[in-house]
Amino acid sequence: MSAENMTATSLSSQNARRHNLDSCGIYVLLTTSLVVALASIGPGCRRPDDSGGEPAPKVSVARPLVREIVEWDEYTGRLQALDAVEVRPRVGGYVDSIHFADGAIVKEGDLLFVIDPRPYEATLRQARAEVEVALSRLEVAKSESTRAERLRGPSAISAEEVERREATLHAASASLAAAQAAVDAAALDVEFARVVAPIAGRAGRHLVDEGNLVTGGTPNATLLTTIVSLDPIHCYFDADERQYLKYTRLAQRGERPSSRDANNPVEVGLADEAGFPHKGWMDFVDNQLDAGTGTMLGRAVIPNPDGLLTPGLFVRIRLPGSSRHRVTLLPEEAIATDLNQTFVWVVDEESKAQYRRVTLGPQHEGLRIIREGVGPDDRVVVAGMQRVRVGLALAPEERSIEPPPALAAGG
Repeated sequence: MSAENMTATSLSSQNARRHNLDSCGIYVLLTTSLVVALASIGPGCRRPDDSGGEPAPKVSVARPLVREIVEWDEYTGRLQALDAVEVRPRVGGYVDSIHFADGAIVKEGDLLFVIDPRPYEATLRQARAEVEVALSRLEVAKSESTRAERLRGPSAISAEEVERREATLHAASASLAAAQAAVDAAALDVEFARVVAPIAGRAGRHLVDEGNLVTGGTPNATLLTTIVSLDPIHCYFDADERQYLKYTRLAQRGERPSSRDANNPVEVGLADEAGFPHKGWMDFVDNQLDAGTGTMLGRAVIPNPDGLLTPGLFVRIRLPGSSRHRVTLLPEEAIATDLNQTFVWVVDEESKAQYRRVTLGPQHEGLRIIREGVGPDDRVVVAGMQRVRVGLALAPEERSIEPPPALAAGG
């Protein structure tokens, strides 16, 4: 081996030993750092866990209310007048004057229109003159008939003449009756020239102005205006087949009378009203279901002394849907939704949260009826439920559910 090759081999060996020493130094440095880090963890420094420092969430819990109530079923109804009249004239002629303001409240018998009465007054005078003529003829016939009776006999007047004069008397009497009937008819025409309100209520706008010719006394008589009654007022609504069957079953069991047989109470609320301040009663249920909609028509009567309720308005109407029975009630804020399930959080004896599915009924006086899921002794979370999880220890604070005034009064 030459001197140059020996020198190269020596340098390579030295570089390799240097590289190995550097690697060992890095390993020793990393190992030393890990030991120092582990040594720095003292007995007072441990990983936080559930048994560590965060306190249990505070929540408000309450026991459900248990009350005896009557459940109410709510529908959408439409108001309609008890009486609605199209005012048409009974006689024709020119409109002479109008005596009401459009949209005004009118009383039965109030004057609305006057049709020119002069032609009918002339006819009345003529009929009265005919009565006078018939009356004169009757007097003459009576006189002749009386004279004939005195002269009856073989030497004075024949029986045939007596009979003729008696027939003349009867004809004169009939003519007088006919003339009197003509007077009555003419007087009616004069009266009908004054068009009056047939019912009390609110009038619509006048559809014919003064000076226009109108026809009367026929099915196609001119429409002058309309009037709708206001107090009381009807409310119509539709109940589906299931509701109809429910009411029928209740009546069969004697728990609630049918609205066909009893004036069951109803309550009505307008679109801008929170509750149902207007009280009334049922007075009609149809005799068959509508085949097209599968619903049964019902009708209620609502007193309307202040005229607030107007025909055509949509309203919310409710009526008793059960007999008086005991129910469990919770506020809406205690009920949560999980997809298509409704549930509440119940706090057990160990103050841990339990998930409880519930079956809901309708609202009643601001509270929700709970059909199934909780009992009167359960402690239900009513506030602070955002931080609740299954099995989580809680710090519950007891409170009571305040019943609405109607429930507090036993309603």
